[in-house]
Amino acid sequence: MVHVFNVKDLYFAVDTHSGLVHVLDKIVYGLLTDEIFKEENKYRNLYDTYGETSIKEALTEIQYLIDNNMLYTQDMDHESKIQPVIKAMCLNMTHDCNLRCRYCFASQGTYKGEKAYLSFETGKKAFNYLVKNSGKRRNLEVDFFGGEPLMNFETIKKLVDYGRSLEKEYNKHFRFTITTNGLLLDEEKTDYINENMDNVVLSLDGRKEINDKMRKTVKGTGSYDLIIDKYKKFISKRGKKDYFIRGTFTSNNPDFSEDVKHLREAGFDKISLEPVVAKPEEAYALKEEHVDVLKKEYEKLAEYYIESNKDKNKSFQFFHFNIELDGGPCIYKRSVGCGAGTEYVAVTPSGDFYPCHQFVGEEEFIIGNVDEGITNHLIVEKLKNVSVYDKPACRACWAKYFCSGGCHANAYNFNKDFSIPYGVGCELEKKRVELSIYIKAMMSQ
Repeated sequence: MVHVFNVKDLYFAVDTHSGLVHVLDKIVYGLLTDEIFKEENKYRNLYDTYGETSIKEALTEIQYLIDNNMLYTQDMDHESKIQPVIKAMCLNMTHDCNLRCRYCFASQGTYKGEKAYLSFETGKKAFNYLVKNSGKRRNLEVDFFGGEPLMNFETIKKLVDYGRSLEKEYNKHFRFTITTNGLLLDEEKTDYINENMDNVVLSLDGRKEINDKMRKTVKGTGSYDLIIDKYKKFISKRGKKDYFIRGTFTSNNPDFSEDVKHLREAGFDKISLEPVVAKPEEAYALKEEHVDVLKKEYEKLAEYYIESNKDKNKSFQFFHFNIELDGGPCIYKRSVGCGAGTEYVAVTPSGDFYPCHQFVGEEEFIIGNVDEGITNHLIVEKLKNVSVYDKPACRACWAKYFCSGGCHANAYNFNKDFSIPYGVGCELEKKRVELSIYIKAMMSQ
C-alpha cells in the first residue's frame, strides 16, 4: 500500500508496510498517482508533457524501489509472541475538581458518581500490583490524574516516596507525570513537582476568550487570569525537564492555530492542542462538516511551526507534529496502540481498575481492583485482540501504523464497537501525519 500526497511544491510517497517515506519529483509523483505507471497506455499520455526519456527514467526508478522492497511492499507478519505486561498506570487521585469545564469527559471530575479521593492505602496497593505484574519491564509510568490531582497533594507526596522505596527491591524505576489545571499551584507545589515529576501536563486552551468560554471555575467565571502567571512561573523553574501546555479546541475556535501562537508568544515552548471529542449534539462538537476547515488550519499551523523553528529563540514543539520516522516502535506496538487494559490501567479512588481513564464511570468496563488484580479477562482479551488488522477501515488505511487504530474509548463511545474507529479523529490524524512529514522535509533542507 502506497499513499502519495503533496503539500505545496513538495511531493511524497509513504509506503505503508515498510514505513519508508520518499520525497518525489513531480514526474514520479504523477506516475504513482492512481498507479498509472502500471498501465502503459496511460503513462504514454505524459510523454508530451515531460518527454519520453524522462518518463522512462522515472519508471526505472519506481521499479528499482519496488524490486528492493522500498515501495509497494507486502504486509509483514503481524503475529506476535509478545505477552504484554502492565507497565503504566493512571491514578485518579480525585473524583472531584475545582473547575467546571464544559467539555469534560469526566463529568466535571466525578465520573458520573460521587466525589471521592484516592487514599494512600489504595495507592500503595496499586503500586504493589504494578511492580509485581510488570514482568522484566524496568521503567514504569504513573500519571497522577483527576479530577484535579492537586486537591489530594499530600497523598501524592506519600505515594511518590512509596514508589521510590520499591525501586531497589524490585529493580524498577518510576517515571511520574501529573496533569493539572493549575488553580492550586503555589511555590511549594511548583518546587515539589519540578523536583519529582518527570513530565507535567498543564491545562490551558489558548487565548483568554477561548479558554474562558469552556474552562470555568465553580463560580462560573473564567480561569485564564487565575493560572496564566502561575504557569509562566512554573516553567521558568522547570528547566529542561519535560512538560506540555495541553489545550482542547472546539467548534468555537476552528482558528486554533491562533491559540497555539498565543501560547508560544506567552513563553511556552512545548504545546499540545487536541481536537475535542464530543457527541454531535453538543454545540461545541467537531463534526464531519468541520474537517476541511480544520485541515486547512493545520496547514497554517505547519507553516507557522516551520517559520518559528528557523529561529532557536522562537522554536517550539507541537505534540502532534512529533512523529517517529526512523524506526519507531515494533510492528506489534504499531498495530495494537496504547495498550489500554493490557499494558495500562486506570485506578479509581475505590480501587477499581479500568482499561484507561476514559472508561472510568462505565461500570461494565471494570476489569479488576487493587485487591484481586485483573479479573474481567473478557474485556482485556477484547482489547488485546483489537489491532489495525481487526478493523476494516484501518486495514485499508495508509496511516494505520502511525495512529495504531486510534483510541479504543473513542471508538466505543461513538460506535459501541472497538473495531470501528472515530471517523473525524481519523481524518484529522491523517492530515497531521502528512504535515509532520512535510515539516521534516522542509526543516532538513
